[in-house]
Amino acid sequence: MFGKRSLNEPPEPAASSAPAKKPSPAPAPAAAAPASQPRPKSSAPANDIAAPQADAPEFRSEAYYRVKSTIFNALIETIDLAQLAQLDPESARDEIRDIVAEIISIKNVVMSIAEQESLLDDICNDVLGYGPLEPLLARDDIADIMVNGAGAVFIEVSGKVQKTGVRFRDNGQLMNVCQRIVSQVGRRVDEASPICDARLPDGSRVNVIAPPLAIDGPSLTIRKFKKDKLRLQNLVDFGSISPAGAKILQIIGACRCNTLISGGTGSGKTTLLNTLTAFIDPSERVITCEDAAELQLQQPHVVRLETRPPNLEGSGQVTMRDLVKNCLRMRPDRIIVGEVRGSEAFDLLQAMNTGHDGSMGTLHANSPREALSRLESMITMGGFSLPPKTIREIVVASVDVVIQAARLRDGSRRITQISEVMGLEGDTIITQDLLLFEITGEDSNGRIMGRHRSTGIGRPRFWERARYFGLDKELAQALDESEAD
Repeated sequence: MFGKRSLNEPPEPAASSAPAKKPSPAPAPAAAAPASQPRPKSSAPANDIAAPQADAPEFRSEAYYRVKSTIFNALIETIDLAQLAQLDPESARDEIRDIVAEIISIKNVVMSIAEQESLLDDICNDVLGYGPLEPLLARDDIADIMVNGAGAVFIEVSGKVQKTGVRFRDNGQLMNVCQRIVSQVGRRVDEASPICDARLPDGSRVNVIAPPLAIDGPSLTIRKFKKDKLRLQNLVDFGSISPAGAKILQIIGACRCNTLISGGTGSGKTTLLNTLTAFIDPSERVITCEDAAELQLQQPHVVRLETRPPNLEGSGQVTMRDLVKNCLRMRPDRIIVGEVRGSEAFDLLQAMNTGHDGSMGTLHANSPREALSRLESMITMGGFSLPPKTIREIVVASVDVVIQAARLRDGSRRITQISEVMGLEGDTIITQDLLLFEITGEDSNGRIMGRHRSTGIGRPRFWERARYFGLDKELAQALDESEAD
């Protein structure tokens, strides 16, 4: 099948009248590949190929890549990709492994069993998956994958960025992988549209910027999600928040406080938002709005919306503001915006203030006070001609709690502040900290040590809301425990 020859059949002489070799294309999605009739590679010369040296999984020698390129070219001319596309992934992978093993035998490639297994996996990944990225995507300890052109791949592990030995054959192969990723969610990346936000099937966030904007080759950034969805208890285990602080966050999520999560890039805002949504009542209708759908809500009544970029003619774009405005017509109990970055801030605040209590969103800011200031700026830049005091009154009436997340210099992610919005004094928004993270030093490994301490607030502003939901006693206990920590 697929042009696979019997291993017992000897190779034909090199002078066989086989059709001329065609140029080796870069690996492409099986469904989009041109159909070709299967033909055995009996005419392949049985010349010996130097064996690559054994390397660690992420570090390959030049000889390894030369052998891989030769075998891959022979594979592409051997298989019928149209027929291959009709198989399920496991069957297709088995067929490719069989054909590659036969090509290795025909071409007299000398390599160990371990090297052959690595080569088989790499070629299967090139044809069916995301090429050299597959081993990195399979690792659950990697938070970010950053590809800076074909020859430079970096990863973030435990908050630290390190370079890997993974590389692509050339920028053409890298661009092909980028196109394969974005096409799965109906988007495109090329010279006419060189910037694209997309996502992997598991929700991992993807950004691609291609030439001519990226000078040294396509740049691909993947923000990976763990296979096992993190819960609030996991954040306690990691030291991101104290047990008492986690209880306060749980009450904030359950008693429908309007919440903003602020922080810098990579500080864990989306992860924290995911953990807070676990305490939403299953009977509530939740609508999420995102640029690339990555939130993983477990409630039964969830509607997920995603923005859409313009088409080739420049029309058909659906912005975040369009989604948030449309949410108000969909009878939501809560609206969750993946990231607030523009004029949709005004519509989200309007929703928070008109019966959609418990709405949430994230935004980039370095402190709760700066987060509120950024909300004002986004509303102003959206073209709303409102006096500054009016905007601040809307913010105060809408937002109940701001949670600050941060990535510290040792790479750890901590919740550094839980603040509530109290009101206006003159033209100034007044906030009140409930919980603060206090750095006490660092251990022998350079890891920052600290504790979450209460500011001594006995009754937060959302106390009455907690009592309405029957959570006032739990809130009082959590505040007492936080003072004792």
